Amino acid sequence: QVQLVESGGGLVQAGGSLRLSCAASGSGFSINVMGWYRQPPGKQRELVADITLSGSTNYADSVKGRFTVSRDNAKNTVYLQMNSLKPEDTAVYYCNADCTKILGRRRYNYWGQGTQVTVSS
Repeated sequence: QVQLVESGGGLVQAGGSLRLSCAASGSGFSINVMGWYRQPPGKQRELVADITLSGSTNYADSVKGRFTVSRDNAKNTVYLQMNSLKPEDTAVYYCNADCTKILGRRRYNYWGQGTQVTVSS
C-alpha cells in the first residue's frame, strides 16, 4: 500500500554529483525512517544513509562528508545529494521506508525498484 519511486540515477564522472529522489505514495501508513541503500556489483546491499521524521541522519563512513540525505515530509520524499562521487560509489541505489500501518500499528518495510548510479574514473 506504499510505493516508492526513485529517480535521479545515471552516469557521472568521478568528482561529479548526482541527486537521487524517492517519492512515497499510498495511504493508511505513517512513514518513519527513510533511507538509502546500495548494492555494488557482486556485493551485499548496504546502508548508505537514513533520516528520521525529525531530521536526524546517519551515514555510512564511506560517504560521510560527501553525501547528504534530506526529506520533505509534506511531499513524502527523501533525497540523497551525492557529491565528489568516486568509482566505488557505483551501485544500484535503493530507497527504503520503515512504515507503521495506522490501523493496527503494524510495522512494514518497503523498497523501491532501485536506480543505477555509475561513476566513471
